[in-house]
Order: sequence, then structure tokens, then C-alpha cells
Amino acid sequence: MSNTPSQSGWKWRQSSVLPGFGLTLGYTITYLFLIILIPLGGLIWSTAHLGFAEFVAIATDRRTLNALRVSFGTAFIAALVNAFFGVIIAWILVRYRFPGRRFVDAIVDLPFALPTAVAGISLTTLYSNRGWIGSLFEPLGIKIAFTPIGIVIALIFIGLPFVVRTVQPVMEEIDRQVEEVAATLGANRFQTITRILLPGLVPAILTGFALAFARGVGEYGSVIFIAGNIPYVSEIAPLLIVIRLEEFNYAGATGIATIMLIISFAMLFVINLIQAWSRKRYGYA
Repeated sequence: MSNTPSQSGWKWRQSSVLPGFGLTLGYTITYLFLIILIPLGGLIWSTAHLGFAEFVAIATDRRTLNALRVSFGTAFIAALVNAFFGVIIAWILVRYRFPGRRFVDAIVDLPFALPTAVAGISLTTLYSNRGWIGSLFEPLGIKIAFTPIGIVIALIFIGLPFVVRTVQPVMEEIDRQVEEVAATLGANRFQTITRILLPGLVPAILTGFALAFARGVGEYGSVIFIAGNIPYVSEIAPLLIVIRLEEFNYAGATGIATIMLIISFAMLFVINLIQAWSRKRYGYA
């Protein structure tokens, strides 16, 4: 009889030369439960006490629906803009060498370090009717600050780094010889970008879009100054939650927060499905 251990049977993990798997796994699960799952579970539990009728009344309230429309609509538009221009900025930083390149690369991360309130005040000063930029659009009858347009601009500002920093490392791994081979085979620049480069960048672009969108939906500090916070016009859902808390309407606040959680989770889930399909479709799984 052989003394070697049987190779049959199922192993839930493969042995590794790196020690501490049990400790790190336990820390990871504990951290996720304490920081993410327990707070979200508490939110859902508080909402469960409302009752179905009261929750539907909160969800269908005209002011709530308009605030959700403003928050998700402006975040979606800003994420689309960042997905387009973020790829262009990443392309310039990766493929070209020019004076001041490192300075431009550092500026991309500025929204990460800048306090959101400072960003909001600065943008409001620039885009108000008397601001440097807003005054140029005032004669045309275009008002930027204190409108949803101003919210989109603020969300573009805080969401751009997510797209650039997600796409940039993936773009750096693409071998330039692939483009040269495509050119020798007769492909023009447009065909090279759309058929050779873009398929490999789609998962990263979608990831950056999802991150920028998620950040925009929950953004508060940089938006409240430039939004104007006008009910039914430029009021965002996070601000409405704060208003309900100030009114001691905890049921309304938790109801709106739960609705935002459900919609955000559903949209991110769909984006993740598209990412998985893209990796499988183009062979980058």
C-alpha cells in the first residue's frame, strides 16, 4: 500500500509558502463586518421598522424623488464625462513626454487631497454670476452656479482622478509593438484605437466610471455650496437626509438612505456584470 496521501477530495484552499492565512482571513472578515456590513445592516434594520406603507410613502414623496433624480442624474453625467476625458488624460500622461508632465500628473491627484468644502467654495466663486467663468456665461442667459449644471461640474472635479488612476496603469502595460504591428497590417489610427487598444481598456474604464459614479452619488461637501440647495431644483439626496435628521425625522432619513443604498448597489452590480462580460468577451479574464 502506498504511504502517499490521497490526492482525491476537495480542498477549500491551496497551501502557500506565505504564512498567516488564517490570521489575515479572520482580520479581513472582522474588518468587513465591523466597518461595512454591520453599519449597513443597522441601516436596513432601522428601515424595516418603518413598515411597507410608510417606506413606500417616503420613496414616492415628490421631494425625495427629485432629490434622488438630481443626485443620480448628475453623478451619472459627471462619470460619463470623466470616463471620456479621463482616458484622454491617462493617454497623454502614458504615451507622451513633455515639460511639466510630472506637474500635470500631480495635479490629477489634487481632488484627493483637497478638502471638499474648499473645492465647493472655490468652484462657487468661479462659476457664480460674478465669478471669472460664470460672468462669461451670464450674458448668454446660462446660469451655472446654484443649478444642476454646477453640481455636475463639482462632481467632475472630484471624480476625475478615479478614472485616470484606474486606466493609467493598465495603459502602461499595453506594449507599443502591438500598435506598430497593427499599422504594418494596414490599420489606421482609429482602427488601432477601437479594435486593438480600447477592448483591453474597457474593464478599467468601467471600473473608473463606477468609482467616479459612486463617489458622486454620495458627495456632499463640494456640492452644497455650488448647488444652491433649492428644493425640487438643485437639492441632492445627501442634503435631504441631513435636513430630515435636523427635523428629527429619523424614519425619513433612514428611508432615503436605504433607497440610495439599493439603487447604488443595483447599478454597481450591473456595471460589474458588464465588466465580467467584457473581460470574457475580449479575453482579459
